[in-house]
Amino acid sequence: MQPATFHRVTEAEYVEAERRADRKSELINGEAHATAGARPRHNRLAVRFSSAIERQIEARGGPCMTFNSDQRVRVEATGMNAYPDVSVACPPAFHETWREARVNPTVLVEVLSSSTEAYDRGAKFGHHQRLESLTDYVLVSQGDHRVDHFHRVGPGQWLLTALAGDDAVIDLASIG
Repeated sequence: MQPATFHRVTEAEYVEAERRADRKSELINGEAHATAGARPRHNRLAVRFSSAIERQIEARGGPCMTFNSDQRVRVEATGMNAYPDVSVACPPAFHETWREARVNPTVLVEVLSSSTEAYDRGAKFGHHQRLESLTDYVLVSQGDHRVDHFHRVGPGQWLLTALAGDDAVIDLASIG
């Protein structure tokens, strides 16, 4: 299920509204969709993933940077603007006009909610697949100890690794 639709807008109208707004919305196919506030469990999982990734990046050094859900990502090929729960870019590049939007994430992490799971797995992933820089798309389940890791193995080809249990380890080779 997608968040409720506001109305059709141009990208310039959307960006200007986002700059003034006290709440976030995503731009999907020319429609601004409100994003609901996340629940504590959702936020905790996002923070844990972000922290674990950031620790590994800092330990290894290099150009990669981790961002939380306040960092907007723009998919140039489709015009979608979204706020993933966690994103990593190596190094980050920003849209030439709208500097607050990143255009080259390497890793995206979404913590699944019952209201957004189908969208995160389907249409949203379809948009994100159009990002040439994206190598890893990670979906974290809140209900059970499961992580689905999609890794790009070639043009239009993604390998799914389903991890389960408290001892599972995800390998994000693209960021070390």
